[in-house]
Amino acid sequence: MNTSLCDCAELKKEHDPPDSPNSVGWVKPYKVILADSSNPLPLDSGVNLAPVTVEYETYGELNKKKDNAIFIMHALTGDAHAAGWDSNWKILKRPWRNDRPGWWDNAIGPGKVFDTKCYFIICANILGSCYGTTGPWEINPVSKKPYGLDFPVVTIDDIVRLQVRLLDYLQIEKLRAVAGGSLGGKQTLTWAIKYPDRLKSAIILASAARLGAQGLAFNAVGRRAIFKDPGFNNGQYYNSTHPDAGLELARMLGHITYLSYDSMENKFGRRMKNGDKPSFQLEGEFSVEGYLEHQGRSFAQRFDANSYLFLTRAMDYYDAAHYGNGDLEMAFSLMKAKLQIIAFSSDWLYPPVSAREMARAAVANYRPVSYHEINTCYGHDAFLLEIDKIAPLLKEFLSNV
Repeated sequence: MNTSLCDCAELKKEHDPPDSPNSVGWVKPYKVILADSSNPLPLDSGVNLAPVTVEYETYGELNKKKDNAIFIMHALTGDAHAAGWDSNWKILKRPWRNDRPGWWDNAIGPGKVFDTKCYFIICANILGSCYGTTGPWEINPVSKKPYGLDFPVVTIDDIVRLQVRLLDYLQIEKLRAVAGGSLGGKQTLTWAIKYPDRLKSAIILASAARLGAQGLAFNAVGRRAIFKDPGFNNGQYYNSTHPDAGLELARMLGHITYLSYDSMENKFGRRMKNGDKPSFQLEGEFSVEGYLEHQGRSFAQRFDANSYLFLTRAMDYYDAAHYGNGDLEMAFSLMKAKLQIIAFSSDWLYPPVSAREMARAAVANYRPVSYHEINTCYGHDAFLLEIDKIAPLLKEFLSNV
């Protein structure tokens, strides 16, 4: 299915206030230890990790049958705060949450796509991140100092394995749906293939069975920028100057992949910050430069450089064909869930051709799948921005599960 091409006008960022009937209101995160020395979390690398803490949020109510739960997966640098307004932002020292709701607030809430009057929504911070779930910033019980680069390399399988433990802790046997975009789409695909009896449906947005060589290259350069920062100190920078310059550069580079040619041309073009005439300086001349610098600075204020290293590597390693001994169709034969795949025309990080590959693998196995390609100029970020376009598709899909 195709929708009309957007005009690339700047989207209005309108949010429901905490007292709005369309908002889940004030929320707070929960934390639970899901692995300890007696029951460590086994990782693909062979390491048994313990202790492991998970931060998560929930919205709506779990019904008596416990069959209305939907697990939402966040993307690379996201967190468990998917909707509503964080009542604990001061306590958690996360000031960037003060003036904005959760990252998918336009999709989660009463009457929205993921309707909290009907569904019980779960979102958990992923393993290796820096927003409450165990990651390289946390104290290593052996060395008594932050893990840094001693944190084990994690995979998408490891991330999902921990999410399964959270589901067991919540005493939910089967999910109505698992949904996620970008890196969250890879987590969703892993759920569908590895845990077919634990979910009824899967929604994959702006994602693919693997990251292409171009994506691998962007991640490699981003990590190199962090490694080369003088403040990196082999990952042990927590009590000194952080490698903000390297992390800023990594984010600037990565952010370009989330946009598209049309969206950047419309928003910036070749406009200069000081009028139409050049100032004959080597930095900060064009508007797009200032935008990327702002994105880099704000990101470095809220994210951990080591987490960025580990999570981009987890993204790199993922290849769903692995579940089928190198054959993607064989991997999809393990599925039981009803599948919805949504791609976006201007997404060059995970282009539609990659999404169609997944759809064909499902069809080859006679698995129920719906595929939609949305015409948009917003690039990879369209799965967050184009809710009005994808909402009818998601609602119809969920209502038929």
